[in-house]
Amino acid sequence: MVATPLGNLGDISKRAISTLKKASIIFAEDTRRAGQLLDNLEIKGPRFLSLHEHNEEQRIKTAIEQVEAGNDCCLVSDAGTPLMADPGYRLVRSFRQKNLPVIPVPGPCAPIAALMASGIAPYPFTFLGFLPRKQGELESLFTKWKDVPGTLVFFERKNRVTASLSAAFNILGPRELCIARELTKKFEEFIPGTLGKTTINSDGLLGEITIIIGPPLKDSAPTEKADLLKVVDRHVQEGCKLKQAAKLASQECTGWNSKQIYNLMINKDN
Repeated sequence: MVATPLGNLGDISKRAISTLKKASIIFAEDTRRAGQLLDNLEIKGPRFLSLHEHNEEQRIKTAIEQVEAGNDCCLVSDAGTPLMADPGYRLVRSFRQKNLPVIPVPGPCAPIAALMASGIAPYPFTFLGFLPRKQGELESLFTKWKDVPGTLVFFERKNRVTASLSAAFNILGPRELCIARELTKKFEEFIPGTLGKTTINSDGLLGEITIIIGPPLKDSAPTEKADLLKVVDRHVQEGCKLKQAAKLASQECTGWNSKQIYNLMINKDN
């Protein structure tokens, strides 16, 4: 399991180069990118087989056969450390179940690199991988972790950053924030801020994006239910329908999302 550079080729380790040179087969999420990496490292010889989320189960048998025959195989992701939101877990688990050796060759890792330079408490932290796309699943994920006193780290796509951070603020409250992009590359950038207060121009967020959200702030306790109901009632009296009032209240109150507020309102007399 070989970690490869996030962008800066100088981050490849001597051990990683030596391991890749000895490999009979390199399993890669994208064989073209892996081929470019080996070309840049002037490594010749290993053949490539794709291994991604859609064919991992089929590749496990091939990998096991190769290792049992005495061949060295490597797994690389597109960049960074394998299994960090990339395929490979089922492969490793299958090897462990058969008592076959699995050797990590550590190196560059986007979540760790982002934590190192974010200025936010680095531990304890939880890595969430890529966030779900559906709004309900996204809100459920943040709700699950909102009472855990640690830092959250995740990957996000440029066109979803604004929506995801808005959902995070509605549920987590005004926590410290750092957006890291283009890690180790020419245009590397760290954008610090606070959830709910920092405006992000997603059009300018080119490249790979890693987001760090700090632990709960001392003054970010959830809004009391009585105070929440007053905010909703105010918006209703101003002419908003209940769903719209719930959405507006979620933007003003900490620790509640619009769905929770709406359900609370329709059930408050029960």
